[in-house]
Amino acid sequence: MNRLFRTLNRKALIKAILATMLVIVLVLVGSRNLQNFDPALIAYLIGTLFAVFGIAYRYSVWLQRPPTRLYWRRSMQFLFSRHFVPYFLRSVRLFFRNIMFQRFLVYRSKTRWIGHFLLATGCLLAFAITIPLTFGWIHFILKPGDDTTYYAYLFGFEAGAFVLGSPLAFIAFHGLVWCSVLVTIGAVIMMKRRLTNGGLIATQTFENDWLPLILLIAISLTGLGISYDYTFLGGKTYQFMAVIHAITVILFLVWLPFGKFFHIFQRLAQLGANLYKKEGKRRGMAVCPHTGKAFASQTHVNDLKKVTGELGFDFSGEDGTSHLDLSPEGKRSALAKAHFEARKESGHFFG
Repeated sequence: MNRLFRTLNRKALIKAILATMLVIVLVLVGSRNLQNFDPALIAYLIGTLFAVFGIAYRYSVWLQRPPTRLYWRRSMQFLFSRHFVPYFLRSVRLFFRNIMFQRFLVYRSKTRWIGHFLLATGCLLAFAITIPLTFGWIHFILKPGDDTTYYAYLFGFEAGAFVLGSPLAFIAFHGLVWCSVLVTIGAVIMMKRRLTNGGLIATQTFENDWLPLILLIAISLTGLGISYDYTFLGGKTYQFMAVIHAITVILFLVWLPFGKFFHIFQRLAQLGANLYKKEGKRRGMAVCPHTGKAFASQTHVNDLKKVTGELGFDFSGEDGTSHLDLSPEGKRSALAKAHFEARKESGHFFG
């Protein structure tokens, strides 16, 4: 155990603790000192706190890597520059296009895009509903003296009212049902792809590729089971469904920082990478001395030299040039020439 604690990244550990404490403070403030907190959701809250701690820790460690750290700093530098307005608008557009609507996948496969879009939309909507409820930020109470009108409270302030049986009430109380349907369809599409695509069959693993889909389907089906029980069975199987649903959700939250879905949080960094590419082109392109063609931004080449130096690699030549100044084609040519010279000196070109 002591060895485990000694291997922890101290900066990441401090940031993870601070992030977890911030969430606890937000729960206390948003629920009016737990006045509006539902004790039945305590297990979900504990699972969420664990997920926040794990995600903050791993994300902090990820940002400490030299390449990631440089990309992050450069992205912030380019965003908060004199080009802030166009870059901010570009980031907003890319956020909705690539993060919310997953449009970058359309060019690979429409079926794959539909599956990802349904999964992403269902999960994001589900989190948008469940997190405020779990934290006590949103709660509903019956109007005093009226057993058909519900008041919705946001952070302790009245945010609206609706009558049971109304379309608004139907939408509000079945929001997670729609999310479960979207997630289930999306997960089934992705499962079918993993059962029929030869490339995926050869490279997929249970932990990284199947477990996320199985957990999402389990969460969705048990959630639908609770709704079905309330609607048609009069609550006869509620205890069983609620316990199974809670177990699957908590397993998902505990596994979230360590599994494949961590890429959800890394995906936002693509916005910065896009700004980096755009600003690099604006500042000028690097020209390969071998091919005489532009192949990358000069900013990228310079930063690559800086990062490789921090990692202990030196690609400088005896003549003062750098191997990193070459394009991929130029690197292949340099490698071929090196092999040729080595074989020439040995006196044997073959064998």
